[in-house]
Amino acid sequence: MPFDIPTLRTERLDLVPPSAACADLYRTFYTDADASSSYGGPLSPVGAWTRLASDLGSWHLQGFGVWVVRDRERDELVGVCGFWQAPGWRRELTWWLLPRHRSRGFAQEASECVVAHAYDVFGWPSVETYMVDTNDQAHALVRRLGGERIDRFVAPDGAERDLFRIPPPAKPAA
Repeated sequence: MPFDIPTLRTERLDLVPPSAACADLYRTFYTDADASSSYGGPLSPVGAWTRLASDLGSWHLQGFGVWVVRDRERDELVGVCGFWQAPGWRRELTWWLLPRHRSRGFAQEASECVVAHAYDVFGWPSVETYMVDTNDQAHALVRRLGGERIDRFVAPDGAERDLFRIPPPAKPAA
């Protein structure tokens, strides 16, 4: 049975389902050792394709996954944002952007949108995230999202990580 992945919109971004049209985005990111070092990279072009297939498959297997982030003004794919969970791992809010699209607020804007979707549409009681201790940019974003450290755990890869709870975004005053 086909699963309809919703498209989400923010002020500047469209968050669209992963598809074969995103192959260049994934290849560019995952074959760049510096860009993808916190995400299991660098990968070969075939490895990048496999990651794309996995991200799409997550929606069908688990009912959640990542969206591909498109900058509407430039009509460019800039990265991904959404949720990831592999067997043995905790479900997490995750994101990555191509280096040339960083420091423009896209990760925060997309994250706020998908966190709201998780609470409001998926009905999740909590949204959590974690990252390696050396990922300073991710830690800074988690702080901007209002993340609260709730635990420290050993992940399946053997690394210790802080676990953060991301609260629902504040609703605008009526």
